[in-house]
Amino acid sequence: MRLLISGSVCARVARLNLARHGRLWPRHRPPPPAVLRGKPGPCVSLSARSPAEGSWVSHTPVAFVSSSAASTPTPGGSLKNRTGTEGGRAPTTVPLDDVKRILRLARPERWNLAAAVGFLTVSSAVTMSAPFLLGKVIDTIYTTGTDMETMTSSLTSLCILLTGVFLCGGAANAARVYLMQTSGQQIVRNLRASVFASILRQEVAFFDKNKTGELINRLSADTTVVGRSITDNLSDGLRAVAQAAAGVSMMFYVSPSLASFVLLIVPPVAVLAVFYGRYLRSISKRTQDALAQATELAEERISNLRTVRAFGKELSEVNSYTHKTDQVLSLARKEAVLRAGFFGVTGLSGNIMILAVLYKGGLLMASQHMTVGDLSSFLMYTFWVGISVAGMSSFYSELMKGFGAGARLWKLLDRKPEFALNEGLELHPDQLKGRLEFCDVSFAYPTRKEAPIFQNLSLLVPAGTVMAVVGPSGSGKSTLVSLLLRLYDPDAGVITIDGHDIRDLNPYWLRSHIGTVSQEPVLFSCSIRDNIAYGAVDPDTVTSEDIYRAARVANAHDFIQAFPKGFDTVVGEKGVLLSGGQKQRIAIARALLKNPKILALDAENEFLVQQALERLMEGRTVMIIAHRLSTIQNANAVAVLDQRCIAECGPHTELLGNRQGLFRKLMEKQAFLQEKQKQRYAETEGEIWRWRRSFMVETQQVGHNMHLDAERRQSSCFVDKGPESKTSVQSICLLP
Repeated sequence: MRLLISGSVCARVARLNLARHGRLWPRHRPPPPAVLRGKPGPCVSLSARSPAEGSWVSHTPVAFVSSSAASTPTPGGSLKNRTGTEGGRAPTTVPLDDVKRILRLARPERWNLAAAVGFLTVSSAVTMSAPFLLGKVIDTIYTTGTDMETMTSSLTSLCILLTGVFLCGGAANAARVYLMQTSGQQIVRNLRASVFASILRQEVAFFDKNKTGELINRLSADTTVVGRSITDNLSDGLRAVAQAAAGVSMMFYVSPSLASFVLLIVPPVAVLAVFYGRYLRSISKRTQDALAQATELAEERISNLRTVRAFGKELSEVNSYTHKTDQVLSLARKEAVLRAGFFGVTGLSGNIMILAVLYKGGLLMASQHMTVGDLSSFLMYTFWVGISVAGMSSFYSELMKGFGAGARLWKLLDRKPEFALNEGLELHPDQLKGRLEFCDVSFAYPTRKEAPIFQNLSLLVPAGTVMAVVGPSGSGKSTLVSLLLRLYDPDAGVITIDGHDIRDLNPYWLRSHIGTVSQEPVLFSCSIRDNIAYGAVDPDTVTSEDIYRAARVANAHDFIQAFPKGFDTVVGEKGVLLSGGQKQRIAIARALLKNPKILALDAENEFLVQQALERLMEGRTVMIIAHRLSTIQNANAVAVLDQRCIAECGPHTELLGNRQGLFRKLMEKQAFLQEKQKQRYAETEGEIWRWRRSFMVETQQVGHNMHLDAERRQSSCFVDKGPESKTSVQSICLLP
């Protein structure tokens, strides 16, 4: 018999907790504002200051929740190998906290579940009363003997009573199933929303350490396992518990001595069920981990299929994925061995119970301590208890699997981000000018602390100016943009906007006033219209005319209209169906719709893209990673990155005047490469022209020789051997 954990399992939506860590920063600032807390629920409306009135208004509701106010961040940010004991094995006991967490999920659905339990009680009572009433029918038949009139009257009344009872039981069972199903699906919905919200609110460093495939596996597979264990499984389990309890009670009511004798087999099976559940939970946890690794590999390889195809690695990747799935299969076989042994033992115990009833019941009937009806009722109750025990076994197995998958979800739900998502100071639009300053900034990526990117970097970008950033590959140009967007926090130093440390500013507000166009822009797998509208603060308020205007300014309108579906064209995963220049122009239109005060750009050398960028930069503070000389010439100043700091900074004419400067060397190298490329192109053109000329001469010579050969053959055919012979030979020569 399986260990029963009774109780309702429902959705838990945790309290919003956006408090920052008490982290010390150099040259630091006034204390952070009070923690914003929202009411428990799947969505929390976060406040922001209205630009027009200066009052606090509500943003679009955002489902960012934390599962526990007392939760702590996972050390190192990685979620791998943080659960269980040594060797990656999960604990072999069911933690009481896990049970409490699952029970707390029931609170939003407590009334529906209470009604379902009530209907469950009614349907189970009807089901378990049937053997007792059927036993009375059998006794009536045996006691009335040959009195047909009395027997007919008794049977009619009993059958009418049983029909009414069964109708009530069927209606109650239908209501139970409906309420349990709807409540269970609501639980799964809330759980998935909470997990997805918890993933999105993590800092970017978290995603550097945890692969996308693993997170997707938790959001899909783990929530499915937990949901299955607390929806259909919960309903069937509660029904099995109720029927088993009622069946055992009726067995003692009918014959206490027979019940005591038969139920002696239950304790050993119960002990076996406890140990089985512990090991099943351990294997389930390890299976989910192995499945997550397989999902990681599949997601990464499928999303980069063009690279796999270009290198011809299809077969090796299939082998790699097969190896991962073999690990899952190995664990599944261990689980199959456990399940086979357990269910074999429980099936045998059920048969032994039936045999014990027949043996002991026959002896009691022989001694006149039981009637035929009592024995029939007892036998049917034993049968129902056996079915219920089997149902409880399945319920316990699925519940242990749910605990194994749930342990992974709890760690993700409990993890707090390094800094809050929507908390901090918000400047009034009139106060935002766009002056940027990096002051003694030192930074290394969290996954590569031993390789610093910046050390004591300082850079000033006055409001309304264009700062071009140049430097060798790997010098940290793109990292400047990441720090400005506060995707990462510097290890030391301060980054300010108009004199305000960006760590004091609301990150949500900060990013809404910074527009970015990367060299490899990422588009979503939806229409071009939706991708452009994504840049607006509230995409639902964007009109088609706004989208068309942004596309025209970004030089994207013409090529979009050339598509058969125009702005409704689906761009594919990450915009794979568009060229690099087209994706960048759509990204520029998206940034235009955002209308930011500050721009961070990293664009390619395409002329139409550069023209659109120049329109986008008008009247804004711009930090652009320069790839073209024209971009540098149009900038107010140039910053040269080298050796983890700003090596040079100033107008490009001034920097070019320094013959020993790094900027001059970079420009000379670029000019040399361009000149070499032109020379190589000219040489290639010359070779092509010489080849064409040689080919034409050879072709003319071949044609001339063929003409002479044809004339010689023609003249040799006309031999003077009379008209008849000449005509005959000429006809032969004209044959092909």
